[in-house]
Amino acid sequence: MQALVHELRLFFVALQFFTRVPVPRWVGFEPAWLQHCARHFPLVGLLVGLASAAVLWGALWFWPAAVAVGLAMAASIWLTGGFHEDGWADTCDGLGGAVSREKALTIMKDSRIGSYGALGLILMLGLKAAALLALLEQDWWLALAGLVWAQCASRAAPVWLIRALPYAGDAEHAKAKPLATQASGRTLGIALLWALLAGLALALIDPSWIPSLCLAAVAAGGATLLMQSWLERRLGGYTGDNLGATQQWVELAMLLALAARFTPLNG
Repeated sequence: MQALVHELRLFFVALQFFTRVPVPRWVGFEPAWLQHCARHFPLVGLLVGLASAAVLWGALWFWPAAVAVGLAMAASIWLTGGFHEDGWADTCDGLGGAVSREKALTIMKDSRIGSYGALGLILMLGLKAAALLALLEQDWWLALAGLVWAQCASRAAPVWLIRALPYAGDAEHAKAKPLATQASGRTLGIALLWALLAGLALALIDPSWIPSLCLAAVAAGGATLLMQSWLERRLGGYTGDNLGATQQWVELAMLLALAARFTPLNG
């Protein structure tokens, strides 16, 4: 029982760190918990995805699909405070140009957005919206389910990076403190398990989704490994911004995979 209470406490710590959702006062905080709470990042994503999907479903009763998608995306950004989107923009600014490792780290610490960051955000949000619209045209139930799973599973990717790569930034001067910089094999395993269980639940709801879900899982894994290779080559590790960027990158990859249609010229 005590172990379950501790896991619930770790979940609330993750929820408090990544969303605007208030948590009970009894949760408290210890720096060591931030390292362990990474195992529940996908659960936070599951809640964000459910909220976004609920807005999408409700909005479809009153507005065209394009408006509903915009409102659903706005809901998730508001709920998370644009935390991951900010990391994506900073990563685009820091690594978009041909600059040295030290210069890239300095750029990512700057709270101002540059040309690469602005363009990256426009493309990221635009492609997400386009993928969701395409999904709605094919199967609006899959669009809702895919939105939830992409939010959930994409948050296991940063845990993978924390486990696979060293921290490349300056922890003492990080913009987001405290910061999780370590993940045990058990933490990574639990995070991947949450993502897998969410996917299996969707497969049980509608077995016809299984091919699309498998394709999305492959896309998520490929996007994660690609980001890992890029960060290792450019920075020799990751920063907090890179973790947020990875979540956005993998979420987009999953939505694009779910929306893919393998017919000649998509005819």
